[in-house]
Amino acid sequence: MLPVFFPKLASEANIQVNQPAMLVKTYGSTILGIDAITITVEVNIDKGVNFMLVGLPDSAVKESHQRIESALKYNGYKLPGKKIVINMAPADLRKEGSAYDLPIAMGLLAASEQIKKDHVGSFIVMGELSLDGTLKPIKGALPIAIQARREGFRGLIVPKGNVMEAAIVNDLEVYGAEGIKEVISVLNDESTIQPVKVNTREAFFNGIRNYEFDFSDVKGQENIKRALEISAAGSHNVLLIGPPGAGKTMLARRLPSILPPLHLQEALETTKIHSVAGKLRRREGLITVRPFRSPHHTISDVALVGGGSYPQPGEISLAHNGVLFLDELPEFKRTVLEVMRQPMEERRVTISRARFSVDYPASFMLIASMNPCPCGFYNHPEKECVCGSGVVQKYLNKISGPLIDRIDIHIEVTPVPYKELSSTRDSERSHQVRERVINARKVQEARFSEQEGIYCNAHMSSRALRQFCQTDAAGSAILKNAMEKLGLSARAYDRILKVSRTIADLEGEPNIKAHHMAEAIHFRSLDRKNWGG
Repeated sequence: MLPVFFPKLASEANIQVNQPAMLVKTYGSTILGIDAITITVEVNIDKGVNFMLVGLPDSAVKESHQRIESALKYNGYKLPGKKIVINMAPADLRKEGSAYDLPIAMGLLAASEQIKKDHVGSFIVMGELSLDGTLKPIKGALPIAIQARREGFRGLIVPKGNVMEAAIVNDLEVYGAEGIKEVISVLNDESTIQPVKVNTREAFFNGIRNYEFDFSDVKGQENIKRALEISAAGSHNVLLIGPPGAGKTMLARRLPSILPPLHLQEALETTKIHSVAGKLRRREGLITVRPFRSPHHTISDVALVGGGSYPQPGEISLAHNGVLFLDELPEFKRTVLEVMRQPMEERRVTISRARFSVDYPASFMLIASMNPCPCGFYNHPEKECVCGSGVVQKYLNKISGPLIDRIDIHIEVTPVPYKELSSTRDSERSHQVRERVINARKVQEARFSEQEGIYCNAHMSSRALRQFCQTDAAGSAILKNAMEKLGLSARAYDRILKVSRTIADLEGEPNIKAHHMAEAIHFRSLDRKNWGG
């Protein structure tokens, strides 16, 4: 016979088993490429003493335990002394970074009934906690906000430093919180802060012409300004060759000011990339001017094109819809330059890993500069080059033929004489050049309206080249003569036709004429026979 006390113990065990555990779901987000994926943070509190965090968290996510415990204690709350299981779903997607501190902390407070749980599932919350409960900025607030609206969340709570970029998204309540208590007040529906609203179109149109540099700052160099105007009109890549101090960098920095203003969709896409990379300035909202990126020549190939163990956008993606400036081009490692070749053609870069692959946009204009030789004074009108025989050509050979092939315009930059430097005559301003560029781009938009993937002359395929770059007998004769007499390479043929098409567009001419062809040939310095000795 069983002892009498066994049924009693079984009854007590049954009561413990049936006692419900507290399960709460909060929502965060992770970035894959330039898009966000919603992460469900499931917090379960049950009897026992343990803390388990599962769902492929990295070290920074695992360390959230200590940050959350300190932040809660500092603000008058406590970490439940029970068995805590936190699952971050989908569990097969790796979670990285400290931005999950906030959704985990809110899940713990809601599951332990220290805050109301009615509205916890209506918001996406993201932010890194300091030990005193203040919030630090995160990466990717804009794509997170876009995904939150797409999935029908009521709102988004982010650190105050990210609120302007997230508030670009309309029809979504976006709160910028300085600390954990402000987040709790929103979730308890006792908000001490108000959602931030940004008039996206007003902010965009107010900032599209705010350029730091202007073409009028440059004295002389009218032929180089003309080359940059042509490159901007047709989105042609440019190589400037000249001695130190000739003004190559100064001219390059002013190229964005003559490019057509960004469209709103381009501005949003550009801002997303910079948001994901964490490159937006504190409290900065929409990027309204074309980006200008100028990486140092010691950059690695991964930093240039993007990648890493958990991929991030590189410099070519940060220059999307803008300008990538490579100063002292031969000083870059050859492997770094070669990885640009495919993205320059496809205007995007794909980073592949064993478990996934991501695409980053990379539609940029390349402008590069270089000295003509190691000492910098080859072909200088006043100073003598001290480089030995064959050194100049060896220096130029650091840049591969396939890369040069993707640069439509290369032109020599000569030093500005004193007379022009000291001149008080007003130079043409950027907005005047930009108007001509915009008009030429409109012609190209109409021309390529039925050509998928082609938006300007530089993007023309061989088929489009034959269709839209017909020239008259005089133009053909000039090109034939240049190929034979100047020793132009075969690869220069297509580039000359593209550039001459752009020159004709700037003049409003439907057909390419002889003088358009002659000017385009002038911009092929490196294709001339025996250039560089």
